[in-house]
Formats: sequence, C-alpha cells, structure tokens
Amino acid sequence: MATDDAGALVRRLLDCFNTRQFDQADDLTAADFFSHPLGATGFEVGKEAWRSLVSQFPDIRVVAEDVLVDGDKVAVRSSVQGVPLPDGGPQPMMIEIFRIDNGRIVENWAVGQRLPYSAETL
Repeated sequence: MATDDAGALVRRLLDCFNTRQFDQADDLTAADFFSHPLGATGFEVGKEAWRSLVSQFPDIRVVAEDVLVDGDKVAVRSSVQGVPLPDGGPQPMMIEIFRIDNGRIVENWAVGQRLPYSAETL
C-alpha cells in the first residue's frame, strides 16, 4: 500500500468517529482487526467504545496533529477535543499506531495523556 493511501485510510477511520458514522469503519478494518487497548478482536468492540465515548462526551472529536507512515504502520498524534478540562490544563493527547494489511486496518495500539477515560471504563 502506498504511503499516501495508508495515511488516508487512518484519517478516514478518524473521520468515521468524528462524523459519528461508526458503521463506515467496517469498510476500513479487517474482519480479524485486533485492538490492543481494548484487548478484543473485531471492530464491533471498537464501535461500542466509540458509542460509549460519545454518550459520555457528546462534543468529543479526535484531531490528527501528525500522521507518520512507515511501511505497513501508521502513527498518529492526535488532540482530543470536546472533553471537560476541570483544571484548564493542556488538551488531552493520544498516540496511536495502526498496522495496515491488504488495504485494511488490522491492528491498533494506543496511549493517551490527560484523557478523561480509559479502556477499562468504556
């Protein structure tokens, strides 16, 4: 997969979240997609987590600040907007790595800073 295509694929996944068109992610992820943060196979669990986030934080958006592609991996540094910041501190951030195979997202890793949620609470 070309570098531009891999980065665009991950940006489309983020757009699915931001536009609340969760089912469109099915066209971007492999049937055996694995989420390391959620410890689950299949993107249904990811969509359930997205629904949970949106119900807790209706204005939440993920904005890709940097997208780096290296071979079959795409790394994204994102700001997380639309969540409460009780101390007025810096915007929450996330770093995710996606592995691409055959034009589909097959694997995801993620860490966050100042997020008002965790994989355990979704």
